[in-house]
Amino acid sequence: MTSLEVLQAVCAAIVLVSTIVGVTVFGRASLTIARRLRVGRSVPRERLRPVGRRAWLSLSAALNHRAFRRRPWIRAAHWLVMISFPLLFLTLVTGYGQVLGGAAFTLPLLGHAAWWGWVVDIIAWLSLAGIIHLVAVRRRLTRRGAAEPPYAADSEGGARPRTSRFAGSTARQAHFVEGIIAAVVACVLALRMLEHAHLAASPDAAERALATWTRFPLTAWVGAALEPLGYTGLAAAITIVATIKVVVSMAWFVVVGRQPSMGVAWHRFLAFINIYARRELDGSKALGPLAPITLPNGSPLTAQTMDDLDAAMEAADEGTGPEVRLGVGRIEEFTWKGLLDFNTCTECGRCQDLCPAWNTGKPLSPKLFTLALRDHAAAAAPYLRAAAELGVAPEEVDDDALPTRGISSPTGSAGLAPGSAHTGDILGALLAAKAAPTETGVAARPAPLAGDVIPADVLWACTTCGACVEQCPVDIEHVDHVVDVRRQQVLMESAFPKELGGMFRKLESKGNPWGLAARKRMDWAKGLDFDVPVIGDDVESAADVDYLFWVGCAGAFEDRAKKTTRAVAELLHTAGVSFAVLGDAESCTGDPARRAGNEILFQMLAAQNIETLDEAGATRIVVTCAHCFNTLAREYPQVGGQYEVLHHTQLLNRLVREGRLRPAPPESGSGAADSAGSAPGDGAASPTAASTVPSTIPAVTYHDACYLGRHNRVYSPPRELLEATGATAVEMPRHHEEAFCCGGGGARAFMEESIGTRIAVERSREAIGTGARVIATACPFCTTMLSDGVAGEGADVRVADVATLMLEAVHRGQQA
Repeated sequence: MTSLEVLQAVCAAIVLVSTIVGVTVFGRASLTIARRLRVGRSVPRERLRPVGRRAWLSLSAALNHRAFRRRPWIRAAHWLVMISFPLLFLTLVTGYGQVLGGAAFTLPLLGHAAWWGWVVDIIAWLSLAGIIHLVAVRRRLTRRGAAEPPYAADSEGGARPRTSRFAGSTARQAHFVEGIIAAVVACVLALRMLEHAHLAASPDAAERALATWTRFPLTAWVGAALEPLGYTGLAAAITIVATIKVVVSMAWFVVVGRQPSMGVAWHRFLAFINIYARRELDGSKALGPLAPITLPNGSPLTAQTMDDLDAAMEAADEGTGPEVRLGVGRIEEFTWKGLLDFNTCTECGRCQDLCPAWNTGKPLSPKLFTLALRDHAAAAAPYLRAAAELGVAPEEVDDDALPTRGISSPTGSAGLAPGSAHTGDILGALLAAKAAPTETGVAARPAPLAGDVIPADVLWACTTCGACVEQCPVDIEHVDHVVDVRRQQVLMESAFPKELGGMFRKLESKGNPWGLAARKRMDWAKGLDFDVPVIGDDVESAADVDYLFWVGCAGAFEDRAKKTTRAVAELLHTAGVSFAVLGDAESCTGDPARRAGNEILFQMLAAQNIETLDEAGATRIVVTCAHCFNTLAREYPQVGGQYEVLHHTQLLNRLVREGRLRPAPPESGSGAADSAGSAPGDGAASPTAASTVPSTIPAVTYHDACYLGRHNRVYSPPRELLEATGATAVEMPRHHEEAFCCGGGGARAFMEESIGTRIAVERSREAIGTGARVIATACPFCTTMLSDGVAGEGADVRVADVATLMLEAVHRGQQA
């Protein structure tokens, strides 16, 4: 045998052995992940149908990379790296052929096609540039975060976390994946160069004729320099590089196969499935309405199915039915889609980057929340499967029973694989485990989630703003998971912050979270120059007016919100839009109860309101509260309440476009003198007091309410209204989809905020930093929270609803 033949035989053996090992380990890991997911509950059939529509959504999401739309360079780099895998997979096949069949091997039909050469060369070079860019981004952000202590005290003595979105991610796993990608692409390019030189040095004229730049457009320039190696030397080089390429690829299979929790690697396989099973079939994120609780018989929990719940609980107590679980208290109570969410996490930290809790020193990070559940699920899955086979409770499974039943130990590939642990000061403080914790701080055996895996401060810090869901490139449904754990704590354990107990009682007894008497719901209308009709007293039915005006609890009882209610009422009256209200028949929509986890209370309030609305003949509703808007428009249809719901900014913007409201621009001037003075709606006086109408408007910045913007995609109407007033609008650094929360969502407006910086203060600082003298809002909770934030900063800045500013502009028009 010649030396080349010996080399080829040795390389062939290496390739075959590495392939067998790599494919075997990777295949076992795939089965491990599948077994982990089977631990979870089933999902509704709607999550899997229709197949064609869902498959197209998954494919289009992958191809257009719309989740990266605000990061154009990262979007391009990641797209190129992603697209290189299927396109350059055939170069791996070529590599096998070059090792096993000779250096001259090429793919049939494609191998010498000029267009294919262009595709391979372009994609290889661009994907190499892409991975280098992604490595540089990670290194830059990681160094920036490492330069700061885990928490740095802010001016208030609160805690502000490090800035890097990669804080808490497993860097070595990411570096390994990035290194493998770079190595594989480098091998592809090296092989292309060697192939060109090998053809050019061939004694066969037909082969030499194939060594043209049209077939090797971006690699021939190096191939020419390699020709002195000779035909045989080049064949040996091709064999060696092809072997390296295969071995590197199989090494990746082995490493990620040994670590099924390595989301930075596995997401390229799991993300497609996760996006396929997304909650919303229209392709939107899992925002807006929350998914209802499902009873053991498969029906959703509603006021109408409460009897079914009672019967199911009685059957469970008697031992004749399954245990009733409301919410998620243990890892196996998540659906398999929820478990897939956790395994799909790429640890990119984009959710963490915009989280208002994380960015103000709270212990909650959506990323670390997800990773804690992932690691706990991996550790607990073997015990849960063994318990199912043995017919015992998971707590009764002994460690020695796992190997005897053919189930992997949690310390092996089925559990917390080496390198998958999330350690460090941040996570150590975040995930303080109590039930047989591993060194990661995550319970290694089946345990209650709340307290043992997710501390209470983490669970209740979430504002449900949806920034994490909006930012996630693989459609993880963070908000649903947080609320599901809250539901279990509230409904099954009665464990929740003490402030919520008072709010729940007030909602039950008085129908509003402030606990005020229903007879005070019309106090906001006192002093108006016109009468506000009440359905049942002044008009018989909502069908007799254009709109039913849903005032909301804040709009009726909170002094600052009353100004918005009055402004909207006067604007509708001025525009000739007839409207009526429910008066004391109105009750809380139930939003704070639902976001706090009290699903039963929400269903009771929803049923009561839907009955009231239907009796009133309501079909078209206008609301001033973003939370009421989301609940009435998106959540009441889940329980039979179908209405056309408009936010007041949408309706007012329409009236301006139709010419029914005629705002006048301010007079020329800086407006500094009028920047924060009293204006219509700022005091108890009637908004018709012309003497208080400012003649100029200072710069205004608009704050996107989370439940109007991110949850319901209403961004333009409030801004168009501001533009119509003639105000000079300036955007905050974080706006539209990336807007920062005011801190009032998720029932947080009714809870104390004692950890870190107040979220409202952080947002107020951002608004003040724009130089604007007015912060415009479109939600009463935002108005209240930001007013408090501005007051805390001692800034001479006014916070006012867009409707109030529009009313001032209309008054200017009336004076002209």
